[in-house]
Amino acid sequence: MGTLDASRSGITGFIEKGSAMSHATNQPCIISVAITGSVPRKKDNPAVPISIPEQVESTHEAYEAGATLVHLHVRDEEERSSSDRSSFATLQEGIRKHCPDIIIQFSTGGRGRSFEQRGAMLDLRPDMASLATGSVNFPTTVYENPPDFVRTLAQTMLDHDVKPEIEIFDLAMLYSTVDLVQQGLLKEPVHVQFVMGVKNALPARREILEFEVAQLQRLLPSATWTAAGIGRHQLEVNYWTLEMGGHCRTGLEDNVRWDKDTLAKSNAQLVERVAKLCGEYGRPVATAKQARELLALKPAA
Repeated sequence: MGTLDASRSGITGFIEKGSAMSHATNQPCIISVAITGSVPRKKDNPAVPISIPEQVESTHEAYEAGATLVHLHVRDEEERSSSDRSSFATLQEGIRKHCPDIIIQFSTGGRGRSFEQRGAMLDLRPDMASLATGSVNFPTTVYENPPDFVRTLAQTMLDHDVKPEIEIFDLAMLYSTVDLVQQGLLKEPVHVQFVMGVKNALPARREILEFEVAQLQRLLPSATWTAAGIGRHQLEVNYWTLEMGGHCRTGLEDNVRWDKDTLAKSNAQLVERVAKLCGEYGRPVATAKQARELLALKPAA
């Protein structure tokens, strides 16, 4: 059994690709890599990069494997989520040195971070930053994003010329995104990411993704989109996304495993798998230059 077939059976059993390829496209696929997040620890998988040197090295390996967008968190010495501005600055500097044209995206997520801290590093002017447009239940907590905070964070990104990646954890967040566009707080073309498989949030179901994408294309026809599958759903969401013409996210933040029996060796290994899948679906892997053009970002400095 080949590597791809083995990974399919190991994670989700046999996954139907779909009886029709009506969404098929040969548009280049941007591979985003979420290298560390705020939850996985070394005890979960020793490959999770925690220190800044580890994150720079892991990003470089993933970049060479085909990733052209990196989603970044920083941690403290005890592996906890941090908002330390100097850590973000050092991390960004290291990545730009080794991967000068990769798209750098900061997380403004809320785990262990106050509202005031979550946008405090945006003056460092990464290419992009995450922006959840509403609140949602997570497995053990509420991911709080009150309307006033969302508007303030969106304005901060506008002020620093940082493009948001809109994080969609349930349907209401998509309609809130349209409101922000109408209020002038988001520039078009908007880029959204559908996050699927978080318990209590958006289920990882193909028909839900198809509905959300159809709504996006009706409401914001110039928008681009990515989908992320969490945990065991990572690979099947990659399949759906490639077939439907979206862009893919992978990485140890979302899933520390290669299959149900094996830990992933690295972020690069997960990126390599998606890059191979792109070929299977007739989707070229986007270069960094193409990724910037597709997302309407300025060229790398």
